[in-house]
Amino acid sequence: MNVTISRPTTSEGRPAPSRPRLALAPAGSVPALLDGAWWPRSSDLHAELPALAAVLDPLWGWITRITVNPARWPVVPRKVTVAGHVVKVGWFRAEQDPYELLLSYRVGRWNLLVVPPGTDPVRAAWLMAAASDPRRSDSASRLTADVPRPVTEDDRTAQAAWESEGGREASDPAARAPGRTVAAVQADQSERP
Repeated sequence: MNVTISRPTTSEGRPAPSRPRLALAPAGSVPALLDGAWWPRSSDLHAELPALAAVLDPLWGWITRITVNPARWPVVPRKVTVAGHVVKVGWFRAEQDPYELLLSYRVGRWNLLVVPPGTDPVRAAWLMAAASDPRRSDSASRLTADVPRPVTEDDRTAQAAWESEGGREASDPAARAPGRTVAAVQADQSERP
């Protein structure tokens, strides 16, 4: 008899995550608008939230409530079970940033930027580092709007064409080589009919 054990799947058919992708501000840092960032693997909150809360419970104390903005989540469960206790899940449409997750525990709350699940890894890494930087005071939506756009092959082609047509030298007189001029060549008079 063969037994196959597979990991549970999300409602989207993906395997449920084992460890959340999480970046937190250093302990003891000055409070900012965000305490870090979370990059879920799917938009299935029922599958994603238990792993996140299980990691944060030992750090911050029992998480009692999680709120999200439903604009980014197709289904918001009313509660999830986390390591033996139930966490209530709620939502606020107008009052909560669409890219933010609020975690309440017995004596406080933590705000995490939510990196959308399908985000390019380079952009996600930038967002996670920025959200966990205690020197920043940007909101989740502001960080998401400010993320640098990755350089594409089209950008490189356009840059090469710009430089081949004079580029920097044409726009910056100081960058031009001294004495570099184009002279018109006069035709030899003997070649005329």
